[in-house]
Amino acid sequence: MLSTQSQGKVIFEQRSLVSAGLMLLLLGLLLSRFVWLQVVHHEAYWDKAEDNRIALVPVPAARGVIFSREGEVLADNTPAYNLEITPAQTESIEQTLDVIDQIIEVSAKDKRRFRQLLKESRSLDSLPLKVRLSDEEVARISANRYRLPGVEIKARLYRSYPHASLLAHVVGYIGRISKTEKRQLEDRDDSLNYAGSTHVGKTGLERSYQHQLHGQTGFDRVEVTAGGRISRELERIAPSAGMNLHLSLSIGLQQVASEAFGDRRGALVAIEPSSGDVLAFVSRPDFDPNLFIDGIDPQSWNSLTKDPDLPLLNRALRGTYPPGSTYKPFVALAALQTGKRNPTQHYRDPGYFELGGHRFRDSRPEGHGSVDLKKSIVVSSDTYYYQLAHDMGPDLIADQVRNWGFGEPTGIDLEGEASGVLPTTKWKMKRFKQRWLPGESPSIGIGQGYNAFTILQLAVATAGLANQGQVMKPRLVRRIVDPSTAKDQIIAPEVLHDTAVNRAHLDLVISAMQDVNLMGTAQSVFARTAYTSAGKTGTSQVIGIKQNERYDAKRIAERHRDHSLYVAFAPLEAPKIALAVIVENGGFGAQAAAPIARKVFDHHLLNVQGRP
Repeated sequence: MLSTQSQGKVIFEQRSLVSAGLMLLLLGLLLSRFVWLQVVHHEAYWDKAEDNRIALVPVPAARGVIFSREGEVLADNTPAYNLEITPAQTESIEQTLDVIDQIIEVSAKDKRRFRQLLKESRSLDSLPLKVRLSDEEVARISANRYRLPGVEIKARLYRSYPHASLLAHVVGYIGRISKTEKRQLEDRDDSLNYAGSTHVGKTGLERSYQHQLHGQTGFDRVEVTAGGRISRELERIAPSAGMNLHLSLSIGLQQVASEAFGDRRGALVAIEPSSGDVLAFVSRPDFDPNLFIDGIDPQSWNSLTKDPDLPLLNRALRGTYPPGSTYKPFVALAALQTGKRNPTQHYRDPGYFELGGHRFRDSRPEGHGSVDLKKSIVVSSDTYYYQLAHDMGPDLIADQVRNWGFGEPTGIDLEGEASGVLPTTKWKMKRFKQRWLPGESPSIGIGQGYNAFTILQLAVATAGLANQGQVMKPRLVRRIVDPSTAKDQIIAPEVLHDTAVNRAHLDLVISAMQDVNLMGTAQSVFARTAYTSAGKTGTSQVIGIKQNERYDAKRIAERHRDHSLYVAFAPLEAPKIALAVIVENGGFGAQAAAPIARKVFDHHLLNVQGRP
C-alpha cells in the first residue's frame, strides 16, 4: 500500500499530464483558428479590413442643360457656395451649430432641414446646413475655419430657370428627393448611380427625362481613420454630366402666346403639323419653378395651393374641357366618311332642334335658314349638328373622331397627361351604370354634353387636318446631346394616326374653315392678314341654362361664364403651324381666343408681335 506521500506524488503527476494535455489542445485550437483566419480565409478578411480603411464618396454629376429651339438656355446649373458639415468629422453636432450661430445667421428652417438629413444620412455624408452663402458669409466662415472641425464651404451647382414662370408647365422643376422617391431609387438597377444625389425632377421635362438629365455619378476612393475621418484621397472616378435636351419650343413664340392672355386663365398649344413639334405650350396662370429647388417656403406654398386660379394646374396637359363648336369640323368629316351626310344635302335651320318635346336651341334664335354641310361650319349652325348627332349616335361619332386623337393620351413626352372623355354608350354604362338616352346625343354634335378633351388633344387633331389626315405624335424634345462626346440622338417624328380620310371630304371641310376666317365667325379677327388660314371658333358652356332662359354673361358670375375656344392652322397652302386655344370664361370664340391665335400666327409667320 502506497504511503500518503507517494499517493500525492501520483495525483500531482496525473494532474500535470491533464493540464499539459489541455494546454496543448488549446494551443492546437488557437493554431487551427489562426490558420483558418490567416490562410484559408485570408482574402475575405483582408477585403473586410480594407473596407474599414477605404471608403467610396460619391461625386454627383452636373445635370444636363435644357435649350429652346433657338438654342436659348431654359434650365441651367449655376455655381453657389454651401456651408456643409460632415458628422463623422465633428465631435459634437450641437456644439458646432452653436459656434456657427455666433458667426453667421442660420434660420430655423435650415436647421430643421439639416437635422432631417442627418437622420437619413451616413456618417461620411457631407450635409448642407446653409445653401447659397453670400460673399460676406463665406468670408466669416473662412476666417473662423479653425474653430469648426468637419465644417467646409463647398462649391455646388444649383438648378436655375432663367425664364422663371414662362416655361414652368413645360420644363418643370427639380426638388429634394422624398422618402418615397428614395425607396423607389433603391429598388432600381441603377440605384448606385443616385448615391450622393439630393435632387430629382418633380414635374415637366425635368421629370420625364430624369434619367437622361441626371448623368453618371463619380466616386472618390478615400482612406479613412478608425473614427471615420478622411485622411487622404486615393483615386477619383470623375462624374459624367447629364445629357442636354434641345426642344422644339420657340421661346419667342412662347413669350408672345403667354403675354397675349394677359391676366386671363387658359391654355394654348401650337404644333408644326408635318413633324408634331410643339412650338408653344402655354398654361395660364403659371408659377416660378425656382421657388421649389431648395424647398418652397410655407408662405409661397400656401399662396400657390390656395389660389382659386390654380396656377399649379397644367391646363394644356391635364385640363379637360367641352370643345364647343371647334368639334364641328371633325363631326362633319365623320358624317361624310360614314355617308350620313353628303355635300349637297340641305337642312332647314329654324333656330332649334326639337326632340321628345325638348328644344335644343341654336345660338342664333332665328336660325340660319337652309344649311348644307359647308355652311354649317362657316356660320356654326348648332341646329345642323343637333340633327346630325341624333342621326349618327355617340358610338358612330366616337369610332370616327377617335382617329384624330380624341379621348386618348397623345403620348407627348410629359408625364401626367389626361385622357379626356370621348363618350359612347359603353362608356356611360361603365361610368354611371346607366344606358344612353336619345336626348343625350344632340349635344354631342356641338361639342357639349359628356365631351371633355384637353387643349393638347384639340391641337393635335387640328394639326392632323392641316397635315392631310396624318396625325403626328406631339414632341417637345427634338434632340438629346451628350456634352462630353457631342453625340447627337435625334428624336424622329412619329405618326400617331393615319386617318385615311377621303381627300375630297377633307378639302371641303378645310375650305369651310377657311371661310370661317374670311366671312364667318372669325372674319373680324382675321381681316387683312398677309397669309391664308383656316379656323373654327367655339364656345362651351360651364353651367347649364334652363330651356326658357337666355344666356346673359352680365348676370352670371365670371367663373360661370362660357369658355372661349379657337382652332386654326396657317398658311393654308403649306401649313407651318396649327393651334388650339382656350380662354376660360372668355365668352364667344371670336371674342377672346381667336385674337390670341392671330397674335401667335403673326409672330410665327410674319415675325411681328401683333397685327401688321
